[in-house]
Amino acid sequence: MQLRAIVAAVGLALTANMAQADELERNIERRAPEPRGPAANKPAPTGNAVKLPSLTVTASPQTSGYRIDSSFGATKTDTPLIETPVSVQIVPRQVIDDRQYTSLQGALENVSGVVATPSLGLGNRFLIRGFSQSRHYRDGLRSQGLTTYGTATIERIEVIKGPASVLYGRIQPGGLVNIVTKKPLPLPYHSLELQGGSFGYWRVVADTTGPIDADRNWMYRLVGAWQKYDTFKDFGQDDRWLIAPSLTWRPSKATDFRVSVEYFRRDFQAVFGTPVIGDRPVRLPRERNLGDPNSPVDKITRLQVGTEFNHRFNADWMLRHRFLFGRLNYEDAWVNPTPAFGDALQADGRTLNRNIFGQTSNSRNYSTNLELLGQIHLGPTEHQILAGVAYFQNWSEYITHGDWINPNPALAIDIFNPWPSYGIDPALFEATLATSVFPENHSVFKNHNYGVYIQDQVTFWNDRLHILLGGRYDWAQTGRGRGTNEDEAEADVPERKDQGFSPRVAVLYQFRPNLSGYASWSRSFGANNGVSASGETFDPQRGEQYELGFKAELFDQRLFANLAVYYLTKTNLLTPDRSTPDLNDSIAVGEQRSQGVEIDITGQVTDQFSLIAGYAYTDAEVTRDNSGREGNRLPQVPKHALSFWGRYDFAAPSALSGLTLGFGGVAVDDRPGDLANSFKLPGYVRLDAMAAYRFYFGDSVLTAQINVRNLADTYYFASTDPFLDANPRQGVAVGAPRSFIGAIKLEF
Repeated sequence: MQLRAIVAAVGLALTANMAQADELERNIERRAPEPRGPAANKPAPTGNAVKLPSLTVTASPQTSGYRIDSSFGATKTDTPLIETPVSVQIVPRQVIDDRQYTSLQGALENVSGVVATPSLGLGNRFLIRGFSQSRHYRDGLRSQGLTTYGTATIERIEVIKGPASVLYGRIQPGGLVNIVTKKPLPLPYHSLELQGGSFGYWRVVADTTGPIDADRNWMYRLVGAWQKYDTFKDFGQDDRWLIAPSLTWRPSKATDFRVSVEYFRRDFQAVFGTPVIGDRPVRLPRERNLGDPNSPVDKITRLQVGTEFNHRFNADWMLRHRFLFGRLNYEDAWVNPTPAFGDALQADGRTLNRNIFGQTSNSRNYSTNLELLGQIHLGPTEHQILAGVAYFQNWSEYITHGDWINPNPALAIDIFNPWPSYGIDPALFEATLATSVFPENHSVFKNHNYGVYIQDQVTFWNDRLHILLGGRYDWAQTGRGRGTNEDEAEADVPERKDQGFSPRVAVLYQFRPNLSGYASWSRSFGANNGVSASGETFDPQRGEQYELGFKAELFDQRLFANLAVYYLTKTNLLTPDRSTPDLNDSIAVGEQRSQGVEIDITGQVTDQFSLIAGYAYTDAEVTRDNSGREGNRLPQVPKHALSFWGRYDFAAPSALSGLTLGFGGVAVDDRPGDLANSFKLPGYVRLDAMAAYRFYFGDSVLTAQINVRNLADTYYFASTDPFLDANPRQGVAVGAPRSFIGAIKLEF
């Protein structure tokens, strides 16, 4: 029992039921906890053992890096990836550190089938297998969208591909992003990192964790970060700071409770991208900003409070409860291409019409679930059961300011010679933002979702055949009200009710302990917000996927590979009803389809060489539509995309021992910029590199590192605005030029 208690404290049992905890105990000599300390990276003599009371954990210098054995997000159990009949890719902490990622957007470059499409600096939205996903999950609970997520508190990132409604409810069918946050550890660990780089970039990150009492019943963690960045854009600004304390209490060997708080603030200036002329974006200087240096500073603040409770009744059954509260506030204002949803570029191909626009949003999220996990043995079969109930609630207020429809002639700008137009009078910003083009500029959104779900993972035939069965039923209530103020909008919110069942069936067979093949079928449950000619609402959108795949553990199980072939459809989409004169009338006949092949590889090829790579072939198009778009490709989805990153560690007795070199990048095919396929974003190849050297001072490690991003200084277009705050033809984001980041990190 002492061993089991320590395993729980380390965190290996926090997301697993006790049946798997027993297996972890039997194999603890070959599996490491989440430790990060200098000893985890320091070249060690034979065995490289870190001693704990009554527990020996082995961790070679590079195993703390790219290889991860299991994923919580795919099944909400600690099932090994080789036995998980779902396509999952994990970006571990070591990759984030090696590539010096400071945003979720950058880290997900390493995952096949994922395209990041950030909007105006406001947040992260992702295309997964061709379908847009504006939400991400934090430790398995739905978090808030429209928010930039930094990497200081991230332990790893899990991308579960395909419909995931069976465990997560109302969600887009392409997949989901689950952020696993850093937890308190039972061993002391402290780090301080200073980064500096191109375009006035500075960042400081501190991380400290360890036990509070001698018995390790109380553990803490505190993460803090501060960043200042002028950006590569003219008169750009992006300043951030974050504080994230967490505390774990273990009142008994069978029970643990964790509470975490995260507060984030960002002050920045939103920047519209490059306009399109003909079928290509205009190649302007990358630093060109078509806004104004006198635009008000935009602000985002986010507070998240989460809890997790685990109680183990015995070796086979446990109860788990999670809760997450989120509060998000943002306000921004800029000089907007006007009309925002029309054509703001004049016939001369150089004059862009503009006006001043701003928006304010306040939102509150509550997300929770209660789950029972257990193990049952029935004859030759072993059943791993998960049963749960979930609830999600969101309230948000959205207010628009200014005019995004009628251009102000005095604010027109020459995109090739913008300097005479810079310097708008701050009084004009203030006066315009005090008005609104529409009187009913307040909107209130409400969303309630209840769900119940059950999952059974069945194993038999000498542990070779694995069958995954699951289903979830959801009841959802949504509505949006409008008014001249919050009270009017709140009183105007209608109620629309949806409900639906989301099943998943999958089979996996292990041909050998390190090779398996799987097949799966799943469906998802979405939302429809339009109305028909008779005023009726529509049934929810549906996603359906068929997937075949293979998983392999290569090079003595150091390298994990996943090959997936899938066919995914999204149906019951709303398109214009051409049988009525009202352009707002809709009919649910739309369908979009994505099919493709994905390969993901993560881990170690040798003891010194680590690799993370992915390739995706994605054929995504509109298959049914009432507005003439049938056959069009889905926007921003490349047919071919490749990412790769390799790291080589020079080990003793080499004269270069302590040196690490890394090299990689991304290659992206051309892709349509909008659903009408009216223009293309050209393909590109971007290369990155890094070098690091580790100095050892007793039990402390000092790492000096330099990263070069966009090594060849490639000019490329990254994305368009996914939130459609403007016509995509008026806001194509340019990729950053060559940039350098130097870092000094002390771990002790």
